[in-house]
Amino acid sequence: MIRVLIADDHEMFVDGIVSILQDARDIEVTGWCHRGREVLDSLMLRPADVLLLDLNLPDCPGLEVARRVLHSLDGVRIIALTMHNEPSFILQALQLGVHSYILKDSGKRELLTAIRTVYEGGQYISPEVSRIIHEHKRDRMRLRRSKDSPWISRRERQVLELIVKEHTTQEIADKLSITLKTVETHRRNLMTKLNVRNIAGLVRKALEKGLIDIDQ
Repeated sequence: MIRVLIADDHEMFVDGIVSILQDARDIEVTGWCHRGREVLDSLMLRPADVLLLDLNLPDCPGLEVARRVLHSLDGVRIIALTMHNEPSFILQALQLGVHSYILKDSGKRELLTAIRTVYEGGQYISPEVSRIIHEHKRDRMRLRRSKDSPWISRRERQVLELIVKEHTTQEIADKLSITLKTVETHRRNLMTKLNVRNIAGLVRKALEKGLIDIDQ
C-alpha cells in the first residue's frame, strides 16, 4: 500500500485529490496539511511514502519544505504538485531533489502514474513540464551561441537558410527575386564573416553558431 500525505492550502483542491486517490486500491491517504510548517511533524507522526507538495504554501516556501523533508527523512518521495511553470523554478526543484514535478491541471491518470513511479524508485516529469524544460535549455543554448556569432543581414540570413536546405544558386535567386551575381556576393560575404572556405564549412558553422533554426 502506498501511503500518501497531501500538503496544500486549498481545501477544495485537497478534497479533489482525496477523492481521486480513494478510488485507487493500492494508495492510502494518511492525511493532509494546509501549512508548510506542519508537514515534517505530520510525517514524523504518521509516516508516508509519498508527499504531494504544493510549492506555494502560505507560511513556508514549498522548496524549503521539500529541503527539510529530504534532509530529515530519506524514505519519503516528493511530488511537486503546483501551478508554477517557470523553467527556473522547475529546475530549482529538480536540482533540490524532488522526485516528480507535475502541474495542477494534470489529469487523474498522470497523478496516479507519478505516485506509482516515484514509489517504485523512479522519477516522473510530466510531458508538459518536460516540454518547458526542453524549450528553456534550447533557448539558453541559442543565446550562448549567438553571443559569439557575427552579425549578418536579413538578406544574408535568407540566403543562408536556403543554402542549408540545399537549394542551388539559381533556385535561391528565383525564390528571393535577386540575380545570380547577388546570390554569389551574399554567399561570399557569409563565408568571409564565418571564416570558412566552402559550403560545407558554411553550413556547419551556421548550425554551430545558431544562425538558423533547423526546426523551421
